[in-house]
Amino acid sequence: MARKRKETKRSDDLSTRPAIRDELLEVFADVSRGFEDQWERTNKQLDYWNLFNCLPVDKQVYDGNAKLFVPLVQDAVNARKTRFVNQIFPQAGRCVEVTSSDGEIPHAIIALQEHYVRRAKLRTKVMPAMVKNGDIEGQYNIYVSWEDNSYRVTKRKETKPKISGYTVGEAAPIDDRESDEMYDAGPTVEVVPDSDVLVLPVTADTIDEAIQWGGSVTIIRRWTKARIKKAIADGEVNEDAGQTLLKSMTKVAADQAKKDAKKQHVDAAGIMYEPQLIAQVYETWCRLEVDGDDRLCRSFYGGEDNILGCTLTPYWYERVPLISHPVEKVSGVFKGISKVEPVASIQVYANDIINEAADSATYAMLPIIMTDPNQNPRINSMVIDLGAIWETSPEHTQFAKFPELWKDGLEIVGSLRGQVFQTLGVNPSMITSQMGKAKNNQAEVAQEQLVDILTTADAVTVIEQGVLNEMLTWFLWLDHQFRDDDIIVKAFGTMGLKAKMESVPPIQMENRYDFKWYGVEAARNAQNIQQMIAAMNVIRGIPPQLYPGRMMDLVPLIERLCEDAFGPRLAPLIFKDVRDLLSIETTVENQLLREGFDLAVNPTDNDQQHIQDHLTDMQADPDKDAHGTYRAHLVKHQQQMQQKMAAITQGAQPGGQGGQPQQGSGWPGAPGGQMQPPQPTPGMAGTPRIGMMPRPGAMPAGPNANPQAPTGSIPRDAMPRAGAVPMPRRM
Repeated sequence: MARKRKETKRSDDLSTRPAIRDELLEVFADVSRGFEDQWERTNKQLDYWNLFNCLPVDKQVYDGNAKLFVPLVQDAVNARKTRFVNQIFPQAGRCVEVTSSDGEIPHAIIALQEHYVRRAKLRTKVMPAMVKNGDIEGQYNIYVSWEDNSYRVTKRKETKPKISGYTVGEAAPIDDRESDEMYDAGPTVEVVPDSDVLVLPVTADTIDEAIQWGGSVTIIRRWTKARIKKAIADGEVNEDAGQTLLKSMTKVAADQAKKDAKKQHVDAAGIMYEPQLIAQVYETWCRLEVDGDDRLCRSFYGGEDNILGCTLTPYWYERVPLISHPVEKVSGVFKGISKVEPVASIQVYANDIINEAADSATYAMLPIIMTDPNQNPRINSMVIDLGAIWETSPEHTQFAKFPELWKDGLEIVGSLRGQVFQTLGVNPSMITSQMGKAKNNQAEVAQEQLVDILTTADAVTVIEQGVLNEMLTWFLWLDHQFRDDDIIVKAFGTMGLKAKMESVPPIQMENRYDFKWYGVEAARNAQNIQQMIAAMNVIRGIPPQLYPGRMMDLVPLIERLCEDAFGPRLAPLIFKDVRDLLSIETTVENQLLREGFDLAVNPTDNDQQHIQDHLTDMQADPDKDAHGTYRAHLVKHQQQMQQKMAAITQGAQPGGQGGQPQQGSGWPGAPGGQMQPPQPTPGMAGTPRIGMMPRPGAMPAGPNANPQAPTGSIPRDAMPRAGAVPMPRRM
């Protein structure tokens, strides 16, 4: 009977198996040739980075006294970066939309994803760098992984030390400090330079397709000695191979240092960069045959046939954690073309022109003195100084001026700037300030804004569908694999009256979730809010007999309108869920008040009972109300009691606007009322207008008594709303 082979674990080193080792050597040979084949692309990208960082390049022709650099490429790329990042992250603060296979809205998953978006610092650290890398290199590359950090925090104890009971002469051992270990875990996102990424075969459309075709995905890592030792301790690298690599670390080759894009960034920041003691390691992902199955594996290669280690993918989500997408897809090739490539020569030419103009300006400021040496024997005495006397005839001495060629040079640079902006798709509405340019009329402003909307929507859609949606899927799978404890995150939406903290247990993947980056969609649909309001007015005016077998529910539409218009923080306060009006137990309120939370009162509260319980709890220990929240909450209960008494006196039910309608109102289901349909609302579609009452959804405005705006006010053309396009006026 054949002996069953032991199942391979994810932490087992596969590089010690002869068959896998031979296959890895073949893979690494292809990887080495692949990086050599993209050598020219890497050198071009380093030149583009020099142009962005305003560093001189070898293609400059003019070599004069001036050494100026006009930042045309930098201005254009930064304008695109600012516009695109603001579009991806709207001011409303909601970025993620989730669809579940069971049809329910997973509010906890949405809150968790929003928490991870903030924790990974996508808005401030990741996305600006990724957008700039994409424009300069032609490819968006991010690497998603899980980060688990622990740190120790010392804090004061909550209990007060008791010193009564110590006799005279004895010291009371008082220590109100305690140390605790804190954990911070979550997904992390790394922006990878395109020169450090190789996908084989190069004709694959996606990373998954390259892996399925038997190819590989490689990322160059530059590890220090400390990083190698950590990799050995974590089991990523074989101990013997890691020690061999540590002994061989002396100095990287000159060509390897030249291909390091990060070195270019460090040099541009003015920081000394020493490539010594840095090991260039290849992290390669490919499929290998393990125990008769085709499995995705991760391996590390240290050069000269030194295989550092190979294991099965450490992630349950068995896909390559590198997300790579071209800025503009080119048919038949994986990587895209840099947006800077068409304007690189224009940038170099602009530098030559601006330096020539600077030298011309210097010469133009110096006067030219023409004199006849035969008629002026005292040329040496002609000194330019205050009150100087020249002993010469004015007829034989003339002043001339060098031509002001710098004006023509600046005009040429301005034309080149316009060409660079046009090629990179930068319109005037993306530029924060335009000095010395006349203001456009309203028609031109409207046209610029329309072009801006179309250009930005096309660019951010590539980022949304090619990068962000897949990144959110990785966030969920990493959380499912590595998080074992509950996590407290901030939740928005219909789950509460306002922003609150929600406990999210470890995720069980019994449902299938479809993630979509909502930030781009929210900014794009801001201009459709008025159309939605108009459509809602038409829908609510359709009589029920026209849609038999259907029931109209406008709650989702109204909720969407509120969230788009006011954001997820204000929308739950404006359009409330009746389930949020349920009374909270006084024991829970006392605990929150003790911690310093300012709680609102609910209309369904028994105010007398709540006041009594709060007073009893506060009188038991007066120090509990150190924050003053107890007294503020009691005042709110007293005010609500007065409002309820006033409502009862006027013949209305307690609860104010949140109470039930009066009897005999004629509403369906009202106590004592009749089942009569509600009367048409004035202004509803199909009903006559009453007086000057506008239809719901309209924007009423009074007569314009003073058409001229106050002095110093901002023109309407200068403050367009998100996605709004002003209509041009007839001249």
